[in-house]
Amino acid sequence: MKKYVMAIDCGTTGIRSIIFSHDATIQSQAYESLTQIIPHPGWGELNPSEIWDKCQTVMKQSLKTKKISPKDIAAVGLTAQRSTNLLWDKTTGKPVYNAITWQDTRTAELNANIDKTTKMRFIRGLGKTTKSFSKLIPAIKKTTSGARLITAATLTFPTASSLGHTRWILDNVQKAHDKLTHHTLLFGTIDTWILWNLTKRQHHVTDYSCASSTGMFDTFKFQWSDLFLDLFNIPKEILPEIKDTSADYGQIHPDILGKEIPIGSAVADQQSSLFADGCFNPGDIKATNGTGTFIDMNVGTHPPASMHKLLPLIAWRLNGTTTYMLEGMINTTGSAIQWIKDNLGLIKDIDETNTLAQSVPDTSGVYFVPAFTGLSSPYWDPHASGIVIGLNRKTQKAHLIRAALEGIIYRCTDVTEAMKQDTSLPINTITADGGASKNDFLLQFLADMLNSEVHRPKILDSTALGAAFLAGLAIDYWSTPEEIKEKRVMDTIFTPQITHEKRQQLYKKWQQAIQRSVHWYTPTQ
Repeated sequence: MKKYVMAIDCGTTGIRSIIFSHDATIQSQAYESLTQIIPHPGWGELNPSEIWDKCQTVMKQSLKTKKISPKDIAAVGLTAQRSTNLLWDKTTGKPVYNAITWQDTRTAELNANIDKTTKMRFIRGLGKTTKSFSKLIPAIKKTTSGARLITAATLTFPTASSLGHTRWILDNVQKAHDKLTHHTLLFGTIDTWILWNLTKRQHHVTDYSCASSTGMFDTFKFQWSDLFLDLFNIPKEILPEIKDTSADYGQIHPDILGKEIPIGSAVADQQSSLFADGCFNPGDIKATNGTGTFIDMNVGTHPPASMHKLLPLIAWRLNGTTTYMLEGMINTTGSAIQWIKDNLGLIKDIDETNTLAQSVPDTSGVYFVPAFTGLSSPYWDPHASGIVIGLNRKTQKAHLIRAALEGIIYRCTDVTEAMKQDTSLPINTITADGGASKNDFLLQFLADMLNSEVHRPKILDSTALGAAFLAGLAIDYWSTPEEIKEKRVMDTIFTPQITHEKRQQLYKKWQQAIQRSVHWYTPTQ
């Protein structure tokens, strides 16, 4: 057996190559940052050529650092930021415009106008009727058609959707229009772009997890959405082939690393971490804590209906079997702590928050709602405001720090409660990853509020590990998901330490704080 699996992890701010051994430990890694291009306020772009160049750089550097031969790499897996997308010419291989990132808001007006079309109003109206009936007849939610219509009740096109970005390029970049006319234009998310280059233009592909994250895919019909593509006037011919998450994605061309190496996976970043965290059973949850927090729940082999506007996505597809997930996004979590550091100057280092929070027994009645950019899942109120409430003469710095950390976990509780109501699934396990999960207080309070064990793995960079696991499965480097689960090493397991009554008391006050946060700004302000 060959010794290693390599994972390529392309995020918004940088790209990394990590080489894992069979026991899932890191042998070598390399990282390069990506230039953030902001032509106008609210816009966000990346240079596709830089992405590809630095992809090659980190792959070669991770091999060179520990003198690992390409001959010892059994397979390569790829994970990438979701929704960021681009268009390029398949004959020249040159992009017609920069990649537009998932954070870009330039298409807000375009998307809003399509949301208001007669067709969309009719679809949402039909969905709301179905949603109302489902409260009387819960079995409706269990059918695929019922779940699809219930989801349609709140269907809108967010600016992160690849639909609006693609339409904007076609409308504003003459080169793109010309290539489309001559049938040489290709669309892809970042995984598709890298795969196309790794295989020297042989494979124009993506996987189901990435496709379901673009806004172009109908999760319930399990195909590119004719409705969505028609609304945005995007031809299906430019879209990539969709494959299982762990599959044969071709070979890395020998010109790149000196040897052909099988590519065994492509997977969206949050889905990749869900897999790496061993969330293989319905009810398993992972929370990725970083600048924001993504909470994902494995919901099994049927697409779910969400009554709370949670996002039904494909987690992965293995051997022809699809696993679905519900996702809740909390857009301001770790960035709230960064705000306390940079804007208020209360701490010099984010790591101080763990000690400060544990230096006081409670927040002395202070609640911190981190709604700096509105409230996302499950409230979806863009006009909510961040607030600190309950201040008194006894309030100290430590109380405010603790309240901010608790506020992050209360938002996680909001999402997980919505998930339990949507799915009727008990929470089996919660695995916390991401940089902010180094904070012991944060994870202990998560265990307390969710009344469940919280597992912190030794490797917090789980997006790359998931891509490696999935690539290894494709070539029998690892044989089953169960074997993979055995490779995971836990750092710490946090268990609940408060009573049910205390949990209810804390959360009731949090809900009162939320009500003072919502609808603060009017649309005209």
